[in-house]
Amino acid sequence: MGKTKIEWCTHTMNPIKGKCPMACSYCYARRMYDRFHWNPAIREDVSVYDMLDSCKAGSKIFVGSTMELFGEWVTPLMRSNMFHVCELYPDLTFIFLTKQPQNLPIAFDDNCWVGVSCTNRQMWIDAQRHLSKVQAKVKFYSFEPLLGDVVGQMETAYFRLALENAGINWVIIGQQTPDKPETTPKLEWIQRIVEACDDGKIPVFLKNNLEYLIRGVDFSRQLRQQFPEVKS
Repeated sequence: MGKTKIEWCTHTMNPIKGKCPMACSYCYARRMYDRFHWNPAIREDVSVYDMLDSCKAGSKIFVGSTMELFGEWVTPLMRSNMFHVCELYPDLTFIFLTKQPQNLPIAFDDNCWVGVSCTNRQMWIDAQRHLSKVQAKVKFYSFEPLLGDVVGQMETAYFRLALENAGINWVIIGQQTPDKPETTPKLEWIQRIVEACDDGKIPVFLKNNLEYLIRGVDFSRQLRQQFPEVKS
């Protein structure tokens, strides 16, 4: 576990080590495993939990930044250990992000934020069906990398209503890194998501890698990096 450059958290923690079988084409962690010839075997490393004692109250811990934690390769016991640790540190916020929303537990502790990563419209449609059933104090979508149009023209009202129905109270948007022309999202894709969130009073966090793309646009004269309000 350690400090991180990810803007929406203060630390990352990876209690499950190994080369992630999701094999996303843009996964930096898999490239690191290949480059440095790290052990690719999926395994639990409980030693990372020891470092939680040094985290200040209010710290935001992104759990599983290099691994899909809700795939079948992570055993129920591994997940049970992970959630038990979250219970032991109620003053810390643990953030979970998955591309396997069908495997999410129904209920999470109050100090857990639960999100689904959606790179395109179909992933979002699938995600809302599953995430709507989840009980968590914060539920969110991460549209990073945003690789397709999620909200079509004239659909911002429908999208806002879908966010409300799923109980979404935070949205993250970012692009693929390193950025290149063929993976750069269109400005209107971002604008429509932001407009729908504004209509629904849902906080939006725009990643730093969008700054050059949206600089000067009315909805983001300053790079908007909002967090959800968590009621006790």
